[in-house]
Amino acid sequence: MPHPSPHAPVLPKLKTMPENQVSLAARIDRVIDDAIARQSIVGAVVLVCKHGEEIYARTAGHADREAGIPVHADTIFRLASVTKPFVAATALAMIAEGKIGLEDQVRDYLPWFHPLTPGGDAARITIRHLLTHTSGLGYDAAQEQRGPGKSVTLGIVDTDLDYETNFRPLNEFPLAFAPGEAWSYSIGTDILGALLAAVHGATLEATIAHYVTGPLGLGDCAFHVTDRNRLAKAYADNAVPGEPAIIMPEPYHAPGEAGWKAGFSPNRLFNLKAFQSGGAGMVGTAPQVMLFLDTLARGGGSILPAELAAAGFANQIGDIESEPGMRFGYFGAVCHDPIAANSPLPVGAVQWGGVYGNTWLVDRERGLTMVSLSNTALEGCMGPFTDHLRRAIYAG
Repeated sequence: MPHPSPHAPVLPKLKTMPENQVSLAARIDRVIDDAIARQSIVGAVVLVCKHGEEIYARTAGHADREAGIPVHADTIFRLASVTKPFVAATALAMIAEGKIGLEDQVRDYLPWFHPLTPGGDAARITIRHLLTHTSGLGYDAAQEQRGPGKSVTLGIVDTDLDYETNFRPLNEFPLAFAPGEAWSYSIGTDILGALLAAVHGATLEATIAHYVTGPLGLGDCAFHVTDRNRLAKAYADNAVPGEPAIIMPEPYHAPGEAGWKAGFSPNRLFNLKAFQSGGAGMVGTAPQVMLFLDTLARGGGSILPAELAAAGFANQIGDIESEPGMRFGYFGAVCHDPIAANSPLPVGAVQWGGVYGNTWLVDRERGLTMVSLSNTALEGCMGPFTDHLRRAIYAG
């Protein structure tokens, strides 16, 4: 893959040719070149596959801007919530083996986890609820500020706590809603990770390696960094619009209007005492994440039965909305109404991302898989860059 200059000029708008006649590569290049030139994205790897064949691959910008180190195909990025589909696939693989069941109650495996409903009753939270974010849990930044013995680390800031010590305070506060009644993006995947590790009798990393990353040969997708020389530095959006992204401090909280209130800790992944966060703790490279997602998209390969892989990309929450026009499966958000979602994705396409700067999509009907890993939060996950990428892919 080429390693273009991070200071490449913004490409002019193509006024003489309809957008749907511009090549896929030219459309995506234009999005990346613009973001790198403006330094709203410091560095990124963007890959697109169709029916298992790579049709676009690009590295751009810097893994470490200050040291002048460019991004390469094997640059390691903090995955944040791109961790979640790895955990979901592991859970489905264990379900296929009969080790656990979708309707099993979580407290039967984790006796220390027994939250209450808003009415004060014992909540019946199942593995399905955790997979689909319908458990009543959430990502409430206030949970990190409740004080000693009551605070809950949400999987991204640093901690020395294990699963039980960190999450036990959840039992003292009522759920946002009774399980199954609504959708709320949540730390449920962290609880699910704790459950899978307990059932397998090993760390979460070892459990995922046994069922997913090991069989697929994804050695860099882990809860530790296999090669620090390849790890991308973490950057964050500049509070001043139009100004270059900043080096992410340790710790870091995004401005309130950014849309993500929980804290960041770039150094958390070096702390061996921190619980392995099933919702946000892994790192990995773009080609390996692509191999993982595309394997699921094309039927599950050696890691999942085809019917369970398909279920992961299908709506699993019925008429409940995850976001306007969207539903949710086991791996990500499923487009239900593109107009209501203001999305270029067609009905049935699935997308999600990771707050450190990542986004992905799977369109099984068209055989498309896209992975974009960057080192810039929040732009690479929730900013215009992600929408522009999706629109570039579907403009043709």
